[in-house]
Amino acid sequence: MSHLEGARILCFVGDDYEDLELWYPKLRLEENGAHVTLAGQENGRTYRGKNGYPAVSDALIAEMEADDFQGVLVVGGWMPDKLRRDPKVLELVRQFEAAQKLIASVCHGPWINISAGVVKGYRYTSTPGIKDDLINAGADWVDQPVVVDRHHVSSRRPPDLPAFGKAIIDTLGKQLST
Repeated sequence: MSHLEGARILCFVGDDYEDLELWYPKLRLEENGAHVTLAGQENGRTYRGKNGYPAVSDALIAEMEADDFQGVLVVGGWMPDKLRRDPKVLELVRQFEAAQKLIASVCHGPWINISAGVVKGYRYTSTPGIKDDLINAGADWVDQPVVVDRHHVSSRRPPDLPAFGKAIIDTLGKQLST
């Protein structure tokens, strides 16, 4: 039995998500026993990644409840710029923050966390393109492959995904063992 058996992770999906940033951590989590729910603004819709890879949503964002999950995965691409305008997305991220559950974000993903108001006082990394956004929102931005600050895990870009995947699994494993 894997050490993440029974863990449930919510992952937002929408058009122009960064293909590798969704699939790499999703598959790493699943191979460690977690279940990942891809939630989109439409259920059963095929969303296309920036590089054209399809992802079919398992569920509607509007019907998701943070209490049903142990964490959230917020991937990059251009998708976060659209989804951060969805009040339900922001409410969910705030609920994960209030419960101190895993909030894992990569590349442009922290745009959603910024709009949800949950980055202030946390150490973060991201694509350099949103460095100023994170700093202006009160985060302590650093240029590292992965940053773990309490229940927040952040990473910069696809080449950093091995470190990001390991940090997500380690952080979630510690969270589940307490």
